[in-house]
Amino acid sequence: MFKATIDADTLKSSIETLSVLVDEARFRISPEGLSVRAVDPANVAMVSFELNSGAFDEFSADDCEIGMDLSKINDIFGVAGKDDKVTMELDEMSQKMSLKLGGLSYTLALLDPSTIRAEPRIPQLELPTEVVLHGKELQRAVKAAEKISDHMLLGIDGDNFYMEAEGDTDRVRLEMPKDQLIDLKSGDARSLFSLDYLSDIVKPASKSNEITMELGKDFPVKISFSIANGEGKVGYLLAPRIESD
Repeated sequence: MFKATIDADTLKSSIETLSVLVDEARFRISPEGLSVRAVDPANVAMVSFELNSGAFDEFSADDCEIGMDLSKINDIFGVAGKDDKVTMELDEMSQKMSLKLGGLSYTLALLDPSTIRAEPRIPQLELPTEVVLHGKELQRAVKAAEKISDHMLLGIDGDNFYMEAEGDTDRVRLEMPKDQLIDLKSGDARSLFSLDYLSDIVKPASKSNEITMELGKDFPVKISFSIANGEGKVGYLLAPRIESD
């Protein structure tokens, strides 16, 4: 059993945090809310997603698991008005979800969860450094880097966090001292990442006033932030590209 009502814009922006990496997802539903863990097809990035029951106007659920085509959900929310509410109700017998949105009624066929890639085990990394900054700052650096390269260096030098990209002839660097950041835990950190992935992750992250990035030396980066007015959270883990000498 699952029935819930939520602000359509909140659900749309929450789903977008998943759809930047995967087209299909297994949603674990419980009385506490929804959760997803997924890895992209190339095994380069993982996402963990939690949306608490408190994010919903109404929420009642038993423990169950459903599979959803995220592109279909995004298409449906494309017609939502700014203040629309969406009501979802699961019919377990037919494995269909009914959605009511702004006077429209949809019946959505669900995917068999067993056909969707199994949940990854998220590694427990103890990364030595931590940077907390505004999402827009990260987005600005990524956009500048995209113009000259396909990868980007993230690192910490003393009390400065830097983002740097180098192409065949050009180079761009954004350096942020500790006093320009929300918080900084200094240490030895320098890793290179694919801008294809960083660009995708930054799209939903840029809406957050506070992003936490954990870094190491040639280690994955952990990027996390809150969603749904603090009633949910999203974390990404992105593998580094190993620099060639």
